[in-house]
Amino acid sequence: MILVIRPEAPEAAVEAMIRDLKGMGLKVQPILGTSERMLGLAGDLGGYPDDAFTRFEAVQTILQVREPYKLAGRRYHPADTVVTAGNSRIGGGHFAVIAGPCSVESEDQILSVARDIAGSGATFLRGGAFKPRTSPYAFHGLGLDGLDLLRIARQKTGLPIVTEIMSSDYLDAFEKYVDVIQIGARNMQNFSLLRDVASLGKPVLLKRGLSSTIEELLMAAEYLLNGGTDQVVLCERGIRTFETATRNTLDLSAIPVLKQKTHLPVIADPSHGTGYWHLVEPMALAAVAAGADGLIIEVHNTPQTALCDGPQSITPEVFHQLMKKIQRVRRAVQGADSEGEK
Repeated sequence: MILVIRPEAPEAAVEAMIRDLKGMGLKVQPILGTSERMLGLAGDLGGYPDDAFTRFEAVQTILQVREPYKLAGRRYHPADTVVTAGNSRIGGGHFAVIAGPCSVESEDQILSVARDIAGSGATFLRGGAFKPRTSPYAFHGLGLDGLDLLRIARQKTGLPIVTEIMSSDYLDAFEKYVDVIQIGARNMQNFSLLRDVASLGKPVLLKRGLSSTIEELLMAAEYLLNGGTDQVVLCERGIRTFETATRNTLDLSAIPVLKQKTHLPVIADPSHGTGYWHLVEPMALAAVAAGADGLIIEVHNTPQTALCDGPQSITPEVFHQLMKKIQRVRRAVQGADSEGEK
């Protein structure tokens, strides 16, 4: 629900109304970027008739919002959200490249990759300390030791850390050491984990579930926004379809759809989206052209010996060349936008 405020309403009346609304257990979100002053309401509105809000002298009219994702939707928040971690930003014109190995394997490995990607212009370091694997016999990461190695890599390179949390048991460690907490595809609808992570107030990277709709992704983001963080990045990482030529089907159409529906930054994962290193570059460039706010790419110095997802990891040398091509595509798209404005 959106409340349109009377232009002549006294500020004291508006402030008193906001206090009353919060007292009713509702979240109140000022809506910026419109000619009229508006307040968005989120929460359990079912028990309140419209006249419960029109009774406020400051209210001019009420607009109903059909989308179930209130805090994540553009109706409540027209301006793009910019997510900040350290000196790096995502969204609102800030393009981010998150790169690194699927999993942290050793100090030499993570430091080598981190230095290489930093030299090529990456803005975040990714690396799994805890890995959700289909097989119980696969490498599941170094755990807390992996977090410590990521912390060392951040000290050496200055790159903020992005890594996945799998259990609320490790909230304290993630709050202390991690810059952006990743919620993986398998946990996108782990609502208790979403609530716990949101309560930390830290930036969160939320990956789309393997078989999840766009609305389900936005509703998962709603849990995070309602739970205590306003710093959420959405990631299209490929969905499960009937196609077997690739590991997943990277849904590039989701990028412009999400950009229309939400103010949150949207990035793409061409590594998990395809499952093959030679497909990472074309799909990364396609995602940039589709309007993504960033990319998350798996980079390993020796993919052939990687303990996790070697077939979809590119080498630092390939990553370096890809970064140059990304900049060319971005300039081309921005140039096309400028031409359209003339």
